[in-house]
Amino acid sequence: MKTLQDETFEQERALYGSRGLRLLRCRFDGPADGESALKECADITAEDCFFNLRYPLWHVHGLALRGAEMTEACRAALWYSDHIEIENSRLHGIKALRECRDVRMEGCDIRSPEFGWSTHRLALRDCTADSEYFLLRASEITAENLAMTGKYSFQYIENAVFEHCRFDTKDAFWHAKNVTVRDSVVKGEYLAWYCENVTFERCRIIGTQPLCYCKGLRLVGCEMVDTDLAFEKSEVDATLTAPVQSIKNPLAGRIAAPAVGQIIRDDPAATAEIVLEKAE
Repeated sequence: MKTLQDETFEQERALYGSRGLRLLRCRFDGPADGESALKECADITAEDCFFNLRYPLWHVHGLALRGAEMTEACRAALWYSDHIEIENSRLHGIKALRECRDVRMEGCDIRSPEFGWSTHRLALRDCTADSEYFLLRASEITAENLAMTGKYSFQYIENAVFEHCRFDTKDAFWHAKNVTVRDSVVKGEYLAWYCENVTFERCRIIGTQPLCYCKGLRLVGCEMVDTDLAFEKSEVDATLTAPVQSIKNPLAGRIAAPAVGQIIRDDPAATAEIVLEKAE
């Protein structure tokens, strides 16, 4: 593997097509403002590098980023790439990850609107994210200790597991399929409408009008806080550990809660059972 150390690259396609390259403390920056520095590369390792130019890592096959800094000017940094490892890095440009496969991220700070769209097989651990439309249409996701803020997250995702996470996000998990969220806090309005086969286990769910128009929805040992007009037109099996403000027209299934402030039934087709029982 060839090593390039403490160098600056500013030209268009500066390292295009490179193979087996180690970059150490290199900078992609400068007045030439060149795009696509590492396009069509393979087996690239970049350590403590600075990225301040657009589209640096497209169509890269085999990439390790450690201690990278990607600025706001580093737009659309990783597209159409695969077998990626990113550790202890800052990804602060818009659309930082898209249409990628087999991605593992650990200890990263993500500030990137439209991050992770249509990415397949993504693992996140000990990361923070501030993003709108985070992971739209992504699939095969695992996340542990992910702290995420922003609107419209996890929409249309499929086959995902989230554990020990903290989400502050509006309109999350809309149209999601085959998702499990465990031991997490989920705060935001209009949670998971139109989702299918989504399960929340031992979660704290906060915010108005959650979990409506769902199919195959399950809640196991969850607490719901400030959740009014919940479960409208949903097929649901829920065991709740705290009182709910109001439940409106759940379509089918069973909801067990210690108390419900108001039960609204004005649709004869909404026949789900609501049982008031103390949490175990």
